[in-house]
Amino acid sequence: MDNLRRYRAGVDLAYLREHPHLLPTFLTHQRIRETPVPGGSICQASRLTFDDGGSLFTKSWPEGTARPEGFFEAEAAGLAWLREAGAVPVPEVVAALPDLLALEWIDAGEPTGAAAEELGRRLAQLHRAGAPAFGAGWRGYLGSLPVRNDPSDGPWPEWFAGTRLEPLLRLSTDAGALDPADVTEVERLLAAVGDLAGPAGAEPPARLHGDLWPGNVLWSAGGGPALTGTGSVGVGGPAYLIDPAAHGGHRETDLANLALFGGAPHLDRILDGYQDVWPLADGWRRRVPLHQLHLLLAHTAMFGRAYRDSVVSAVRATVRG
Repeated sequence: MDNLRRYRAGVDLAYLREHPHLLPTFLTHQRIRETPVPGGSICQASRLTFDDGGSLFTKSWPEGTARPEGFFEAEAAGLAWLREAGAVPVPEVVAALPDLLALEWIDAGEPTGAAAEELGRRLAQLHRAGAPAFGAGWRGYLGSLPVRNDPSDGPWPEWFAGTRLEPLLRLSTDAGALDPADVTEVERLLAAVGDLAGPAGAEPPARLHGDLWPGNVLWSAGGGPALTGTGSVGVGGPAYLIDPAAHGGHRETDLANLALFGGAPHLDRILDGYQDVWPLADGWRRRVPLHQLHLLLAHTAMFGRAYRDSVVSAVRATVRG
C-alpha cells in the first residue's frame, strides 16, 4: 500500500535509493522522465529526471542483443570498490540490476589545470589504498570484452603477461588484426616482461581503475564532493572516474593509459600532482608503452586492424626502452 501511495504521489530520488528494484517498474509505467544521452558505443544511456528534480544516469543493454553475464554487476562492484577508498570522486551506484545500472548524475564541465593536478593527487591515494591481490573478486570486462580477473599473488610481470596481454594477443590473432610477424614480436616481449619492468615490477598490487583512457575521466561542472587537504579545485569542479575495469594491478598502467588517444587534458598537471603524493619509480616513462599494450591489444581484439600499427609501435618502443 505504501508503494502504491508513493507511485500515485510521484517518484523521488530518495525513495528510489531505498527501493532500487522498483526502477524498471517506474520506467515501464513512465513515472520518470527519460532523456537519451551519449553513453558510448556499447550501452544505451539515459538521464532520468524525478519529480523532486533529482537525476540519475542509467546504462542498459540494447534490446535484441546478448548481454555478457554479470556485466553491470561487475561495473557496479568496481565502482563501489574504487569509491570505498575515499580518494578519487566516483559516481555512487544507486541501482545495479542485471539489465540496468543507475548511477549518480554528474553535470559535465570543462577540465582545468587545478582539477587535473588534484586528480593526480587523488589517483595516487587511490592506488595506495591497495588491493588484496592482482586481479579482482568479480568478473572482468574491458568494454564488452571479457578479461581474466583471477586473483593472483603475482609477481606482477608474470600476472600481467599471462592473464592480460597473452589472452588479448590470442583474441587479436584470431580476429586477423595482427600479422604473424607482429605476433612473434609480441610473444618475445611477453617472455621479457620481467626484465622490461625492472625493480618496479616488484611493487605490490595497487587499486586500479583499469580502463583509464581519457574518455573515462568525467570533468564535472562543480558542486561535487569536497576534496579535503588541498582546497578548491577551481571553477571546473573535480574530475570523476567512470566506466572502470577495476582490479588490483600496477599503478603505472592507469597513468600510461591516460596518455592514450590524444592524452587527457592537462596530463602534465595530473602527473605532477601524482608525483607530489607518491613518486613513480625510476624509468617509468620508458615503461609507458609496455603498460599501454593492455588497452591497445584489447582494441585489436575488439576492433581489428585499425589499431594494429599502435600495437606494433608500442611493442617496438618498449623493446627500445
